[in-house]
Amino acid sequence: MTTDDRKQVFNKVEELVRTKYFDPRFNGRDWPALVRQHSPGILGAADDQVFEQEMNTLLAALGTSHTHFFSPRTKVPGRSSVNATFRQVPTESGPRWAFQDVQPGGPADRAGIKPGDLLLTVNNADVLPPTKPAFKMNSSADVVVVHRNGATRTVNLHIATPQPKHPECPYAEPQSVVSSVLENAVGYLKVTIFPGVIGVEFAQEVDRAIASLRRYDRLILDLRGNPGGGIGGLRLMSYLVPDKRPVGYSLTRKRAERGYRREDLPTLNGIPDQKWKLPFLAFRFVGRDLSIAVVTEGRGPQPFHRRIVALVNEHTAGAAEMIAGFVQENGLGKVVGTRTAGRLLGGKGFKVGHDYTLMVPLGAYISWDGRRFEGNGVEPDIQADWTPETAQASHDLQLMAAVGEIKKM
Repeated sequence: MTTDDRKQVFNKVEELVRTKYFDPRFNGRDWPALVRQHSPGILGAADDQVFEQEMNTLLAALGTSHTHFFSPRTKVPGRSSVNATFRQVPTESGPRWAFQDVQPGGPADRAGIKPGDLLLTVNNADVLPPTKPAFKMNSSADVVVVHRNGATRTVNLHIATPQPKHPECPYAEPQSVVSSVLENAVGYLKVTIFPGVIGVEFAQEVDRAIASLRRYDRLILDLRGNPGGGIGGLRLMSYLVPDKRPVGYSLTRKRAERGYRREDLPTLNGIPDQKWKLPFLAFRFVGRDLSIAVVTEGRGPQPFHRRIVALVNEHTAGAAEMIAGFVQENGLGKVVGTRTAGRLLGGKGFKVGHDYTLMVPLGAYISWDGRRFEGNGVEPDIQADWTPETAQASHDLQLMAAVGEIKKM
């Protein structure tokens, strides 16, 4: 791009943040001062890659999630591109990245990578902390890993988004819902992502999973590594309580400035059971202020009610944090693991020219009890950490802690 091209894109980004960003106080930052400070580096960038890096440095200064600048050429974090998260660990050769959450059905899982494996290189390039692993979408990557047994091997990751449900924020999609039964007849439900904006198909998967677990009176809900997604998590929360119960609400900048009563906000209280009903839902909300209260569907009693453990970690984000907070605030059971990511804002992608997209948060999420999880996360009731040495399913310290806690219920 020419300098004029970059100036045009930069001005568009500045205007969108200034007028659309959810917080009129810009999260306590001086946005005009930040723009003045970073504009020389942005406009004087040596090439497009440096331009993108400088733009993201500016946006990162706001200190909020869902605030970044990218193009189809931009590498995507592991949680979205290969459906795996990473933990920095010490090794004899220095710090390395260990695969932590390897979500079922995702690119890393299909390649045979297991939790606890160490990442050495991607396409013959070392990937060392603090640089976080990231991958290009719709590509292949040769990855060298050290297995938990010490064997080094090369695997190929095929990273594709054949039918992206969020074109402005592409991701590979793992198996979103997995259910099984653990020892002592404890139901286990792992939810890896909330695909789609509304999540009709996801809600149907949850229906089937809950039906398979209905005979069990205790439930472990594994949200570790879940990056969030759409509002399909409402169906999951609706199975955790018998009645229609307020969960929380989104709050846009316009509504915050104008004033509001949460009880007067438009209410989303159900996920359509068929896709053909989506236009009726769209009619209620599209084109209107997106400050919306979320209320559970009232799906009746389940045998596991109030005997629930939500399992979380530092990679649990977005709608998954909403669910963990809902369990905690309503006394439905315990939250076990490590503090969640604190990434819970409603973002939207805006095309800003030259194949670039700006993701900017348009709404905050506030729980019905008044908690804001953005930047704070959900603090577990029971702390339980993860180590690569105990990553095998039979020695998963966090899962073992969850099982120990639910046995007391």
